[in-house]
Amino acid sequence: MLSAVILGTGNLARHLFGVFSKTENVDVVQVVGRNERRLVQYFDSTHISTDFDTVKDADVYIIAVSDRAIGDVSRFLKNKKGLVVHTSGATEMDAIQTENRGVFYPLQTFSEERSANFRSIPICIEARKKESLSILQELADSISDKVHKIDSEQRKKLHLAAVFVNNFTNHFYLIGEEICASAGLSFDLLKPLIRETAEKVQSMSPAKAQTGPARRNDTISMEKHLTLLKDQKQIELYTLCSKAIKEVYEKKL
Repeated sequence: MLSAVILGTGNLARHLFGVFSKTENVDVVQVVGRNERRLVQYFDSTHISTDFDTVKDADVYIIAVSDRAIGDVSRFLKNKKGLVVHTSGATEMDAIQTENRGVFYPLQTFSEERSANFRSIPICIEARKKESLSILQELADSISDKVHKIDSEQRKKLHLAAVFVNNFTNHFYLIGEEICASAGLSFDLLKPLIRETAEKVQSMSPAKAQTGPARRNDTISMEKHLTLLKDQKQIELYTLCSKAIKEVYEKKL
């Protein structure tokens, strides 16, 4: 059984603690973080501490904090023998200030209110040493059926792609919700369309799945849409995205 310490008290730390607690192969011996209020939830399940100088010995130390804090947190682990990993998609492995280091990156969005099925979540792993990579493989296999060995450059580009398909897309959902609200309509009307779009790309390329006025070069509809928008940023986004789509497909029109 692998022993692990989780450093951090955010959404990902909470989800990782929850899923590891259900496995027989991983024992989370401690959760360490600055937020006392969030640490309370682990009080009956494992050791907790707000002092990074009191980190217990373990096989793996999982740093699940903001990207900018990874280096600072890792300095508290310089004298530890175990493997130190961070969970960031955009941060180099070498941001960790220990020799035995790696990356344990679950490619998913995590929210406090929603549970996560880790078995279907891709986990991307990386390590400097072969034996450390084996430990990460064992750790990842204990919770996921989709484990991938990728390097830092691949991971950074994967994270960039994730920002486009998740973060930017979700912002467009917000704009759609605001437009519906301005017309006295429920955002629920769009949910079947959102679901169909997400399901469609499970079986076909996004290039083939693209539809809409810009794909058809329907300038009349696009001009009408622009007259309905009052927010300048939304006008700029609509214009930029329509132009980008049109340029991809204009040779096919």
